[in-house]
Amino acid sequence: MKRIIKLTLLVAVIITVSAFTNKTEVAPLGYKIGDAVTDFKLQNIDGKMVSLEEFEESKGFIITFTCNTCPYAVAYEDRIEALNKKYTEKGYPVIAIMPNNTKVKPGDNLAEMKERADQKGFTFPYLIDEGQDVYPQFGATKTPHIYILKKEDGKNIVKYIGAIDDNYQDAEAVKVKYVENAVNALLNGEEIKIKETKAIGCSIKV
Repeated sequence: MKRIIKLTLLVAVIITVSAFTNKTEVAPLGYKIGDAVTDFKLQNIDGKMVSLEEFEESKGFIITFTCNTCPYAVAYEDRIEALNKKYTEKGYPVIAIMPNNTKVKPGDNLAEMKERADQKGFTFPYLIDEGQDVYPQFGATKTPHIYILKKEDGKNIVKYIGAIDDNYQDAEAVKVKYVENAVNALLNGEEIKIKETKAIGCSIKV
């Protein structure tokens, strides 16, 4: 009887360890540095559908997952607009994507997005991930969450993931501009020194 109990306990331990091992080996969802991004087609605030392939002259993209209602996203709006104005002509336009479930956050619906864009004078596409299909592909978890892509051999390759800079509270107190540094490195044919940082913002609402 004791032998049976010991065998049962041993089997239970093996199953537990195996389950834990398998769990830790599961790769996190979303793109990693060096991955090629699958193109998407999402509705812009002007009603038109937008995809990456339409930007034939671009060298890459600054993709930002953002929204109207998150205070972190709001704090970065002017900086995102500045990035677009600085880098669009250099080949790296901003593409903003609103990933939230609008039933949970009605302030992020398409009409509110358009109103916000008009108020702020956004010059970049502001797309809605209405079916919430795109942001999980990227692995985005926050608003804002940045992905810098570079075109290589007809593919959009992930070169940077994370935050815009190191101070969401005060643009004047920023010491490290992660996105600017990364895009500048790409434009100069240099290696990006900091390829990944922790995105700081509100969780995406599902």
